[in-house]
Amino acid sequence: MSCDKISMKLTSNPNFVSVIRLTVSGIASKIGFSFDEIEDLKVSISEACTNAIKHSKEDLFEINFYIYEDKLSIEVIDDGVGYDEDSVEDPDPLNPKTSGLGLFIIKTLMDEVEVKTCEDCGTVIKMTKLVGVDN
Repeated sequence: MSCDKISMKLTSNPNFVSVIRLTVSGIASKIGFSFDEIEDLKVSISEACTNAIKHSKEDLFEINFYIYEDKLSIEVIDDGVGYDEDSVEDPDPLNPKTSGLGLFIIKTLMDEVEVKTCEDCGTVIKMTKLVGVDN
């Protein structure tokens, strides 16, 4: 299955998250995602970019959009410090937290999510949303 690719490299400036949200909204609209699906994409990419900005300790991060007829895959890549995946706990609904929910939110809103990370190679969050599929 062939796809088109759009790549962006951004400085770790939180003000640019709104630019990324607009970009994913435009791409998703062209593919045919519904309003609700586009909102899910915007929230998910915001969470992934915020993680790269806050936790990578790097000045730059990269976003790749892979555009298919029936889905959109997005990679958010940083060359930062990575993290220990086993240390990330699932949220406790009886004791809700105000932070640390980014990956949980992404996994809830997207159809497929892969996270690759290591302490000396950074983090890649790859997320895919299928057109017309409710989570």
